[in-house]
Amino acid sequence: MTKEELVDQIKKKQSFLCVGLDIDLNKIPEHLKGTTDPIFSFAKAIIDATHNYAVAYKPNLAFFESYGVQGWKAFQKVMEYLNSNFPDHFTVADAKRGDIGNTASCYAKAFFETYNADSVTVAPYMGKDAVEPFLKFDGKHAILLALTSNPGASDFQFTKENNEALFQKVLRTSLTWANADRLMYVVGATKAEALTSIRKLVPDSFLLVPGVGAQGGNLAEVARAGMNSQCGLLVNSSRGILYCSQETDFAEAAAREASRLQEEMAIYLKEKGIV
Repeated sequence: MTKEELVDQIKKKQSFLCVGLDIDLNKIPEHLKGTTDPIFSFAKAIIDATHNYAVAYKPNLAFFESYGVQGWKAFQKVMEYLNSNFPDHFTVADAKRGDIGNTASCYAKAFFETYNADSVTVAPYMGKDAVEPFLKFDGKHAILLALTSNPGASDFQFTKENNEALFQKVLRTSLTWANADRLMYVVGATKAEALTSIRKLVPDSFLLVPGVGAQGGNLAEVARAGMNSQCGLLVNSSRGILYCSQETDFAEAAAREASRLQEEMAIYLKEKGIV
């Protein structure tokens, strides 16, 4: 999916909601645990319930990988279901890969060709040769970890050299890489105060913003500081949508929360004159 197609979906749905599929079998409703594939059963129900309010889905690979072969099969089924039934939704393989040379090329091939994801999250620590292989695919995107919302982010990301924080250097340097127009960036919602400075460095790029909901990020602050003239935001909510209920009404509860977020997002899009 191109950025232009993603922007069209944002305008059409008046939403920049990304639903994170962080599927924990300990938290899904009991009645699904006896199904042949409880991971996929839960994911399918969530997707079916929320697709009218979301423009993107983000399967978190850790939650699939932790169940071994069955988890990988479930991930493949989720991607096939999304690509077959909701091809207008942007897909993020939240894999946080970051290795060099042929290894990075194989990761890129896996997620972009085998699973047909629109994007994959990538760690920048090893530099451009760990990222550029992901940028060789037309219509695909690498989402670079720039400024994260976890407590340990301050260990490295805010360290300064010549009055420039490391996360700022990551942003600035990444713009020099081949096919940098295919880059997007992860910026945690709990770091909303940094969005203004980030926008100065990457004014036209999409930002994937996790941390709204269970992690305490403020949607209004993120939207007003991070939105550009085409929106340029994908705000992710995972636990806040997935586990509103652990009863048989879990999908309906997820839809209500997704709808609430979409309605709030529509306000900020209208304030910006985007819709």
